[in-house]
Amino acid sequence: MNAPDPSLDGFLRTEHVVKRFDDVVAVSDVSISVRRGEIFALLGSSGCGKSTLLRMLAGFEQPTSGAVLLNGEDISKLPPYERPINMMFQSYALFPHLSVWDNIAFGLKREAMPRAQIEQRVEEMLALVQLQSYAKRKPHQLSGGQQQRVALARSLAKKPQLLLLDEPLGALDKKLRERTQFELVNIIESVGVTCVMVTHDQEEAMTMASRIAVMSAGQVLQVGTPKEIYEYPNCRFVADFIGNINLFDGKLTLDETNRCEVTTDEGVLHVGHGVTGSPGMPLTVAVRPEKIHIAKDRPDGVVQNLFTGKVREIAYLGSYSTYVVAMASGKLIKVTGTNTSRTEAGDITWDDAVFFWWDGAAPVVLTH
Repeated sequence: MNAPDPSLDGFLRTEHVVKRFDDVVAVSDVSISVRRGEIFALLGSSGCGKSTLLRMLAGFEQPTSGAVLLNGEDISKLPPYERPINMMFQSYALFPHLSVWDNIAFGLKREAMPRAQIEQRVEEMLALVQLQSYAKRKPHQLSGGQQQRVALARSLAKKPQLLLLDEPLGALDKKLRERTQFELVNIIESVGVTCVMVTHDQEEAMTMASRIAVMSAGQVLQVGTPKEIYEYPNCRFVADFIGNINLFDGKLTLDETNRCEVTTDEGVLHVGHGVTGSPGMPLTVAVRPEKIHIAKDRPDGVVQNLFTGKVREIAYLGSYSTYVVAMASGKLIKVTGTNTSRTEAGDITWDDAVFFWWDGAAPVVLTH
């Protein structure tokens, strides 16, 4: 993914947008800023408000309060057909009785574009999505991935300023979805259109988006790049929602500029930075499974963040293995290790007593 120019920040903005359905608040005071040329993801579980927010951008729903601005213009009151925006739905919504060529041309014909321009534009779109040889086929004669590319071509044909994608790959199987993620990003970036996508699939958001807004209960909890969201979550929900994580609840017992200690039921956790907190305040220490080391023998020279447990589960997933380790307190810890050698004999097995540890830079301290 190409990083958009930060100077173009604010091409699309929502300002304190609220959407109520009777007594239910679906979107609560959301203010986001999307850069020109960026792929921006709204990520969250079902019912978090992401699709409602997308529909307000498209004009299918009106905000109860707040404003939607595109390139500096307030479009909150404009109907969908007057907005320079196109939306691609999860179902693709292709016309079954029309050919691929006519599906792509449909919106251009509605705008009474001259036939020569329509033909040129459709051919450009067919070439863009590499479906020139499928132009005469009907949608039912295409695979799911091909239908998805036709829907994308139709959405881009009118050269919208903003492209909205609602669960764009949700109808595809896992392997095709993974391959199509990169195809979709390459097509969108080659056109240069600004894109906002909605997804509940964190892997899809991490792969496709230059920035992600994590939503829960109608609110945006954090906006950042995939790396920022994963490595530096700002709250417990984001940490737990993105990827796997181990959470230790405790109290702050030492806080210095370059280190702190959090006392938990599982022991004292050492963190390689301060938190500027008050002694005794409740904190959560979050550690990703891939940042934890595991071995049957006690490691030499490790004195901090070193714990013991018994292996309860092992999942071999090809490129990596995950171990579930039970501590004496009963807490279950996930540890992930890469399988770097095909012939390597895994010497850790079920019910083994093991040591596991991490360095002070691995954890993230969460205050809420």
